Amino acid sequence: MTAPDLLLIERPSHDIVVFRLNRPEVRNALNLAVRIQLAEAITRFVADPDIRCLIVTGSDKVFASGADLAEMAEATSAEIAARNVQQYWRAIGDCQKPLIAAVEGYALGGGLELALCADIIVAGESARLGLPEVKVGILPGGGGTQRLARLAGSKRAMLLLMTGRMFSAPEALAMGVISEVAPTGQALPRALDIAREIAALAPIAIKEIKHVVKAGLDAPLDAALLLEQKAYEGLYDTSDQKEGMRAFLEKRKPKFEGK
Repeated sequence: MTAPDLLLIERPSHDIVVFRLNRPEVRNALNLAVRIQLAEAITRFVADPDIRCLIVTGSDKVFASGADLAEMAEATSAEIAARNVQQYWRAIGDCQKPLIAAVEGYALGGGLELALCADIIVAGESARLGLPEVKVGILPGGGGTQRLARLAGSKRAMLLLMTGRMFSAPEALAMGVISEVAPTGQALPRALDIAREIAALAPIAIKEIKHVVKAGLDAPLDAALLLEQKAYEGLYDTSDQKEGMRAFLEKRKPKFEGK
């Protein structure tokens, strides 16, 4: 398989882009080439003014089975540090536009860490998730320990991290790890529905919502509320705010332009 085939890029509409992991022979294991391509593709499409929502997915059998251990088994700590895969996760996690993960089948290790970088996660009902790194003598190194603990709470996260056990999509929903459970095989269609809903709304407001929520989670409540207030006030200088409120008063559908 040639390198460009590792990541398939689809445009179901002019304002939505789908990134599909494509290493079926290794259950979409994440090697360095895939990480680089995905980070570069997301960065490129975030810069495209026509794009309003991004989706990352795998196949109907597996989202991503984890890191490609064939690249890592004999590596030293210095070699792992030099790879610095966290830089690619940061490029994804720092994406300024809405990012949805559509998960079917297994999302394990680095695969779950990739999904956790998204703002919204839709998982098929039969999906299985987990961070099993402890079973091969390591710990999650792509943000898994921190993101899981923030979502599920430290006690539940400790249990899952220290045992490496898998959990179901309904369990993940109950823990607050994912956003929604879809019927098996319908995670991507459901993600596309959500993406279309988001894409029709005011993009500057969407961007500010993402920024305020993420920044506020790491700030004291008073500081987070101030962030919210400033963002709220600033939106009144946008054309989208004027269009949205006028459309509401005129009982018509607004046309947002991101201005």
